[in-house]
Amino acid sequence: MSVYQFSAKTITGEEISLDRYAGNVLLIVNTASKCGFTPQYKELQEMYDTYKDRGLVILGFPCNQFMGQEPGSEEDIQSFCVLNYGVNFPMFAKIDVNGQNAHPLFQYLTEKAPGALGTKGVKWNFTKFLVDRSGNPVTRYAPSTNPREMSGDIEQLL
Repeated sequence: MSVYQFSAKTITGEEISLDRYAGNVLLIVNTASKCGFTPQYKELQEMYDTYKDRGLVILGFPCNQFMGQEPGSEEDIQSFCVLNYGVNFPMFAKIDVNGQNAHPLFQYLTEKAPGALGTKGVKWNFTKFLVDRSGNPVTRYAPSTNPREMSGDIEQLL
């Protein structure tokens, strides 16, 4: 099993299989527009610009489960990300990352890359999952981890 066996709806409403990203290193992030960590969009975009030609793809999954910090529609989210941070990495429709309605991708990620002390659930917005070229989750980063701090791990997988 790998992340490539899942599908998700893009922010523009198209259902796609994640196998379109097969062979790339993925950084999968649950995002929000009204969070203290929202400025990480800037570093994520810089990282994408730096490494996309070497095979890194960042996938953003908006989520409103944490204090309602992603209240907008998909159109609102897309506009916010582009206008404020120049985001052009793939963004997806709003999902749940925890609980019985959690997207199957995040159920898989949290099982395969547990958090500190073996915790399964996503703690907050901007939790990041690094996935190798074969689609296997390698590690989970805390919301407070600045994307720049992940460069060494990403370079090892590229």
